[in-house]
Amino acid sequence: MALDNLIQVLLILTLSSSVLGFSPELIFGRMLPGISVSLVVGNVYYAWQARRLALRTGRSDVCALPYGINTVSLIGYVFLVMLPAKVAAENAGRSAHAASEVAFRAGVIAALGAGLIESGGAWAAGWLRRWTPRAAMLSTLASIAVTFIAAGFLFRTFAHPLVAFAPLGIVLLTYFGHVRFPLGLPGGFVAIVVGIVLAWTTGLASGTQATWGQSVVELGVRFPSFALWDIATGLAEGHALSYLVVIIPMGLFGIIGSLQNLDSAAAAGDDFPTVPSLLANGVGTLVGACFGSPFPTTIYIGHPGWKGLGARSAYSVLNAIFFTLLGLSGATALVGALVPIEAGMAIVLWIGIVMVAQAFQATPREHAPAVAIGLLPGIAAWGALMMKSGIRAAGAGTLEHPMGPAIIQALGRSDIAAHGAFALEQGFLLTSMIWAALTVEIVERRFVRAAMWAIGGSALSGVGLMHAYRFTLSDTVPNVSLGGAWQFSVAYAMLALIFLLARREQPPIE
Repeated sequence: MALDNLIQVLLILTLSSSVLGFSPELIFGRMLPGISVSLVVGNVYYAWQARRLALRTGRSDVCALPYGINTVSLIGYVFLVMLPAKVAAENAGRSAHAASEVAFRAGVIAALGAGLIESGGAWAAGWLRRWTPRAAMLSTLASIAVTFIAAGFLFRTFAHPLVAFAPLGIVLLTYFGHVRFPLGLPGGFVAIVVGIVLAWTTGLASGTQATWGQSVVELGVRFPSFALWDIATGLAEGHALSYLVVIIPMGLFGIIGSLQNLDSAAAAGDDFPTVPSLLANGVGTLVGACFGSPFPTTIYIGHPGWKGLGARSAYSVLNAIFFTLLGLSGATALVGALVPIEAGMAIVLWIGIVMVAQAFQATPREHAPAVAIGLLPGIAAWGALMMKSGIRAAGAGTLEHPMGPAIIQALGRSDIAAHGAFALEQGFLLTSMIWAALTVEIVERRFVRAAMWAIGGSALSGVGLMHAYRFTLSDTVPNVSLGGAWQFSVAYAMLALIFLLARREQPPIE
């Protein structure tokens, strides 16, 4: 469990420094202490919960729910919230340091919103499960997994095959082939050790004196600080509304995913109460955000596996202690210098693979078309992000060559429908959910329900939460406004009418 969480932290270090350009002070002085607080809150609660269940039932085999940073939200918040917020701030003339602060505040506000949804949704979880098809939820997660999680790390794997192939093979042997290693060593640990050795022996990792010196400088006690000013400023900057299209789906996914993992734990013999378990997860996210963590937490998949290995309640407490020491001592910098992301990214790639596979495996076979449809908006959004990054790398997105409608026309001459990609990018999580859900309802011949999902798409498009975008100097950003995507609103309404007519002309088969 500690290795799993450690990979999340290394991923945060890599993305925060290389993608977001955050300073060491921001990463080690403010973000990581807040993340540590969120991990302590949940791990200690779930350990207490498991111990209480063991005492009440007289059993000695109760295993605490696994808990940590939500990988999907981590990736989503970096690329869909914080990076756009930073680019927008830089386009507005803010300095790199000021833009980083804006991005950080946007992430904290997004995490706060997700925590509120997770906490409030603890009482509505049953209703959500009843009315939202599983294919709609899982395919939306899988669309992020196959693109923002898996594809990027797949590129890096094939960019450094001498280092990355062996750890990936070990991970596949461990989790898909169920191969056991000598001395009972965990496969994830073996993969990381092999990756570290290969990275350092091949020269991919080559710490300089300056690198090690900077890592040592970061050592020292870093107490968590209350982020009230960042929260207030972030709300004033309008981040809650700007990124609502990301916050709402992420919060809902947190609820549904945690529910599924509670079901998994119950099937393994540990039946924990739903509301307090979900509420603790939401509170962990909220507390972390209040102390500067921009990343929501979740109840992890894998409870039966941990229980089968002999885990009870103490492993959760040990996990909390480990990350408290790591996050509050600045030692994460040393770990990051020693362990390059290439050494551990096989585990993250595996997570992406499992999530995509689960979307097909955990839904009825006849709903497979809905899963496939739900994947497409995420792929399109990732493609739009890559396309814009390529355009900027080619020199566009500057005062001399700003992004605008001319970009769409130029790409159109190469048969690239950029307008459609940019429209799909905005609110793609909601788009994925709606199209997958209405496809399930069509397969089940519940045409009125399909129409209701289409009406939802019409309403969301009408207020600009889906498909509405505008150009800035070097990017496309949401255009949340009444009538922001009126063509799509009308199109979804027409779709709803078609479904209702289908219900009238061809009643469902009894």
